[in-house]
Formats: sequence, structure tokens, C-alpha cells
Amino acid sequence: MSSQALSTRVVLLAGPSGSGKSSLAARTGLPVLRLDDFYKEAGDPTLPLVPGSTDIDWDSAQSWDADAAVTAITELCRSGHTDVPVYDLSTSSRTGHETFHIERTPLFVAEGIFAADIVERCQSLGLLADALCLRGRPSTTFRRRLLRDLREGRKSVPFLLRRGWRLMRAERRIVARQTELGAYPCNKPEALGRLAAAAAGRCRTPAAPSPSTAAAAAKSGPSGG
Repeated sequence: MSSQALSTRVVLLAGPSGSGKSSLAARTGLPVLRLDDFYKEAGDPTLPLVPGSTDIDWDSAQSWDADAAVTAITELCRSGHTDVPVYDLSTSSRTGHETFHIERTPLFVAEGIFAADIVERCQSLGLLADALCLRGRPSTTFRRRLLRDLREGRKSVPFLLRRGWRLMRAERRIVARQTELGAYPCNKPEALGRLAAAAAGRCRTPAAPSPSTAAAAAKSGPSGG
């Protein structure tokens, strides 16, 4: 890798759908890579289904191209630019591609519900500054997610209601899983503090906790946000 690759790092920002990842990432003023753009397209035979349903499980990491996401992050750290797909969530399809630039910034954010799934790979490649998992009250997340998805017309109303109810019931398990994968569970103020520390060069890359630690973190409940 070039000298820039040794100084450019990524903060992976995970959390349940609707937890506020996109809005928080925008507040940092850092370049933001949208990991949702690496979803697989409708019709892909590898897409998983929700058990007992004909709905595609877009909340399963199997619906997402982790290899392409890691390649994009690696190229950004190495050269400051990469080619990324433009994804339309309402049609579950890629509508084009664009070149994403971070210029010479030493830090950028990659946010998405599957960000925790690539913590170990980014850490082993020497790319990781920090990994965070936003958590809050499941009822608040449910309301925020539903209003956003309805406003943006992401899917049909029945699908959004089924998905929203399922995710609200599973939210604490989702946080526990992402914590186990190495993302630090926190509310928005603490996340902003850790992002500021990473931007100042004080990386606090977390080690993946044990399953018991992850479960305890999820059961401790929301700490705001």
C-alpha cells in the first residue's frame, strides 16, 4: 500500500435499521460511504428469505456483498477514490455507478446495517480506526424507521409493517450480534465523541468481546439517542 493507505482509516458505523446512522454520519462532516449501496439485486438466487415467508430478508447479511464493500474501503484507504454502485432500495436494483472521492482526508465513515460484519476483515487489513453500533429504544427506532421508509417509498406498506414489527422484536438481539462482531455499542453523543477522537488520531479500535459480554451489553438497555 501507499503511504496514504497507512494514514487513512475508516470508522465502521453499524446499528439496527432506523437507529440514526446516516444522520449521525452526516453530522461529522467526514466523507461517508453508504454501505447499503452494496446490496445484492432482486433476482439474485443467493438472496435469503424470511423464515416461513416469501419476503426477501434484506436484514440478513447474505443479502449484501461484503467482498465488494471491503474492496471499496481498501481502495479508498489506498488511493482516496473508488467506484461504487448506486442502489435504488425501492426497486432493489443497481441503477448505475459513480466514483466516490475522499481526497486526502485521514478518516472517513462507512455506515450501514451490515458494517459490523466486516469489522474483523478491516481490522486485519489495518484499515480500522473504530467500529460503533448505535443503540436506542426499540420503539423509537421502529417509529423512525417506518416514517423514513414510507417517506422514501422504499417498499410496500404491508412489507414495511411486517419488517418493522419483526425488527423491533429482534432489536436487542441485533445489537448483541453486532457487538459480538466487534462494534462498540453506544448512543449518539458517545458515538460522536469516539468519532472526534478518531479524527484527532486517537484510534480506539475495539476487540471483539465474548458472546456473554455482547449479550450483557444488549440487555443493559438503551443509553439515549
